[in-house]
Amino acid sequence: QLQLVESGGGSVQAGGSLRLSCVVSGYTVTSHCLAWFRQAPGKEREGVASVTNGGSSTYYADSVKGRFTISRDNSKNTLTLQMDSLKPEDDAMYYCAARYATGCRREHTTYHYWGQGTKVAVSS
Repeated sequence: QLQLVESGGGSVQAGGSLRLSCVVSGYTVTSHCLAWFRQAPGKEREGVASVTNGGSSTYYADSVKGRFTISRDNSKNTLTLQMDSLKPEDDAMYYCAARYATGCRREHTTYHYWGQGTKVAVSS
């Protein structure tokens, strides 16, 4: 059973940066796709970025391309999301998720393990 714990959220002004981290315990993640999702109040959970088990392939939502960077360190069982040029529309709860498969999917329902979330607040 994987356990995921996010950290790094906070409050920033538009244009600022934050770095989210997710530490995974309970099992090695070398066979898992890892991803970040977010959910704003009243909206559906959406995929932000994902990275395949070996780190060779990444996906970004159009809304964050060029601003966010996802990375993973399998030796440390960690996942990171560097968020730059933040916008008010990035304001949401951010979740780390793991999918027991080498490939990633965009649908949040295909992920098996979730963290508790970390809040990102962006003011204009």
